[in-house]
Amino acid sequence: MNPASSPSPVQPVPRRKKSRSLWWIVGAAIVVIGIVAIAVAKRGKGDAGVPVTTEKAVVKTITQLVTATGKVQPEIEVKISPEVGGEIIAIPFKEGARVKKGDVLVKIKPDYYQAFADQQQAALVGANAMAVQTNAQLVKAKADFERSADLYKKKLISDSDYTVAQTALDVAQANVDNAEAQILITQGVVKQAQDQLSKTTIYSPMNGTISSLTSEVGERVIGGGQFAGTEIMRVAELSNMEVRVKVNENDIVNVKINDHANIQIDAYPGRRFSGVVKEISNSALNAGGGGSGSSSQAAATVSDEVTNFLVKIRIADRDVQLRPGMSATADIETQTARDVVAVPIQSVTVRAEGGLTSDELQQKRAKDAQEKSGNALEVKDEKDEARRNRDKLERVVFIREGDHVKMRKVETGIADNTDIEVKSGVKAGEEVVSGTYAAISRKLKDGTKVHIEKAKKNPETK
Repeated sequence: MNPASSPSPVQPVPRRKKSRSLWWIVGAAIVVIGIVAIAVAKRGKGDAGVPVTTEKAVVKTITQLVTATGKVQPEIEVKISPEVGGEIIAIPFKEGARVKKGDVLVKIKPDYYQAFADQQQAALVGANAMAVQTNAQLVKAKADFERSADLYKKKLISDSDYTVAQTALDVAQANVDNAEAQILITQGVVKQAQDQLSKTTIYSPMNGTISSLTSEVGERVIGGGQFAGTEIMRVAELSNMEVRVKVNENDIVNVKINDHANIQIDAYPGRRFSGVVKEISNSALNAGGGGSGSSSQAAATVSDEVTNFLVKIRIADRDVQLRPGMSATADIETQTARDVVAVPIQSVTVRAEGGLTSDELQQKRAKDAQEKSGNALEVKDEKDEARRNRDKLERVVFIREGDHVKMRKVETGIADNTDIEVKSGVKAGEEVVSGTYAAISRKLKDGTKVHIEKAKKNPETK
């Protein structure tokens, strides 16, 4: 048989092209299904609404607080400074010792002041002796004048001799007057020297405790006459203590004399002390301090500093020993409203006319500003408009009704650290939105759909 004439075997048809097309179809279907699933998930999530937390409005008593920090100080504390300078030779008491009024606290070396007093006493003796001498001269001058006057009447002496006698009498009288003046001057200096000598010993002006002792025996101190001298020690009555706090100018208008205060002292954690406001300063504390400089620098300092007022709070509890300088925080109860409707303080926000949030209002103002040319008149108009818009801001809360919220205008009263009084707009038991801050301040509007999420627990609470 001829091999060339034999029939060839049948070859299989390739199916690679058909298989590749099938894979393309399957892949496209998977992508479409994924896109549809994502869209459905997003739509389902969007339909869930804005996540919020809610709390019910309750009836409670709200106490408005003004919180300020400061230091514990004695109500009465006297700084002991010498009126004469010199070396300290004795300090009988140590810091913390109890002293009574009249006890010797400090002795300053008196040698110089004793010598000065002796010197002035000797000068006084000399002035008295000079006065005796001038008085004797005056007696003689009077006798000479009377004799000369008698002779002058009989025309036995000349006019010049009469004038000489009269002049001698006048001079003698002037010397007597001068001697008496010198006595008064010397007596004054003697009193001053004796006073300075007596001030080398300092006595306690009150019953109390030496709360601070800053000098030691052997140190030299400066006396205070027209200026402040060296502070040697302080005597205080530690049984009557107070807290001196700085209250901001925005809060000081609410603080009144006899307001009750709860005081926390860092040295006694977990305990609250009772106090009463007993003094409020009329003038603000100068936080910037004085100093030389240009008027512009002074103006900048005044504008940048915080304005505070000093408030003194008497501590009623006296069962523990408080020390001057201890750090304290005072919660001053300035006003109380009893049995009022209250909501969480963060639930109250503001909305502009038309329900615009603060961000939307700012965007609207920015857009309006861009459309204006910016001349002076329009800038003034823009400021006036901004002021009017600010006046139109309304306080609102959002009430949950089913899965939507209702924006409601409210009138508020006082607030404490957690809740705020609602005078109108909310009834007790209504469910108000209390979180999140972003939802309340920016996202929520009248009719917004919401869903409730669990409030996050504070890790500090147990």
